[in-house]
Amino acid sequence: EIGHVGWFQEYWCLRQRQGGAPLPPRLKKADQLYDSRHVPHAARWNLPLPEWKGLLRYLDSVLHDTLVTLDRSTPEQRYFFRLALYHEDMHTEAMLMTLQTLGYSAPALPSLRMPAAEKAPAMSDVFLAGGTFRLGAPAEQDFAFDNEKWAHPVTLPAFALSSAAVTNKSFADFVDAGGYLVRGFWSDAGWQWREAQQAESPRYWRKNGGSWLVRRFDQWRALPEEEPVMHVNYHEAEAWCRWAGRRMPSEAEWEYAARAGHPESSDRYPWGNAQPHFGQTSLDNVFSGPVPASALAQTDSPTGLRQMIGNVWEWTSSPFSPYAGFTPDPYKEYSEPWFHTHQVMRGGSFCTRSRLVHNRFRNFYTAERNDMFVGFRSCAMP
Repeated sequence: EIGHVGWFQEYWCLRQRQGGAPLPPRLKKADQLYDSRHVPHAARWNLPLPEWKGLLRYLDSVLHDTLVTLDRSTPEQRYFFRLALYHEDMHTEAMLMTLQTLGYSAPALPSLRMPAAEKAPAMSDVFLAGGTFRLGAPAEQDFAFDNEKWAHPVTLPAFALSSAAVTNKSFADFVDAGGYLVRGFWSDAGWQWREAQQAESPRYWRKNGGSWLVRRFDQWRALPEEEPVMHVNYHEAEAWCRWAGRRMPSEAEWEYAARAGHPESSDRYPWGNAQPHFGQTSLDNVFSGPVPASALAQTDSPTGLRQMIGNVWEWTSSPFSPYAGFTPDPYKEYSEPWFHTHQVMRGGSFCTRSRLVHNRFRNFYTAERNDMFVGFRSCAMP
């Protein structure tokens, strides 16, 4: 994972030549080890990887030369430096996912005190009038991934979206009511997944007497009821919605809601264009975990939607598909191979980098995945 991040930076920032084949890698056979486009996933565990100290020297040399090259780069060339930076940001979140999956300890990072829940209820509906807006990245955006291009008109009917993400308490009510065992709450694909996994509760949950515990990294703790439910896959989120008589928002509804105060502007966040201050949002792992779903009211949207950016990723009902007129960017494998097989997530998690995520950013995973820091919010039925 770490070697791949260094290889990606070298490949896009140092090895590209105008009109010619890329320069060879400085680390022997690096393309055969770290090019994820061509190394099958199942084969990566048995590769003859370099020893650790040598890999660190490689990373240091690549970073040094990348910074030197960046200083003399043109505005057009800086696209690739941003690509490498954001790619590394994604992998740092993936590394935290790995620590959680394997039950390793959380990294010892400085963090702020956990903010308290606000008095406002964690679950209430915000009515949105709908109408026509431009979904996707505007041409003037400094950087956009190819799957965000380009802004195009979409018309939505009125809808009502929950003001915050579904909490652990709300999801526990579904579990305790036997929701995992009622076929009618599940899609065909969801029921097939549930039966294959014999799932009766979210990943990392277990009962201790009459109370739920949850594992965070290597620690079991009492389930924090006011935090958003996390590590549920799309099927589980969809089943909760059916049980609750609600539905999942589409990604167009999600983006419209995040931008409802400024639907035609180049706003980057629900509160406007200002970069969030440290601790203003649940991003960058500043609280060493998610916060209560009703906390951090200072970054509400103008309509009162809380934590649209940060805390937990949010599933949408939309398959990951290209926007009309899609053409792949130079990193062709970023989006195109995954269209029509993945589900769109929006918003970012507590450990997503604040410089990466914004109102238009699209994340995507297959529907059965629940190892991500992902939850959901819901819409009222029409």
